Amino acid sequence: MKSPRKSFVRASISFPPALYETLEDIAQQKKVSLAWVVRDAAEKYIVGEAKDGRRGRPPDSSQRSVRRTAR
Repeated sequence: MKSPRKSFVRASISFPPALYETLEDIAQQKKVSLAWVVRDAAEKYIVGEAKDGRRGRPPDSSQRSVRRTAR
């Protein structure tokens, strides 16, 4: 009998280079995978949206700034 495992859906996502580097930095600092960081961020975003009752499209990503973390 197979052990119960969480199933995941694989997605291919493109990031602006600066955002990708920041995500990699966070993953290295936390000693986790980049995928874990992205899943964690997505879950926190969803919880925040539910809490705030916000719906609709997020702001245009070209208008957002990315804060680099120290290496």
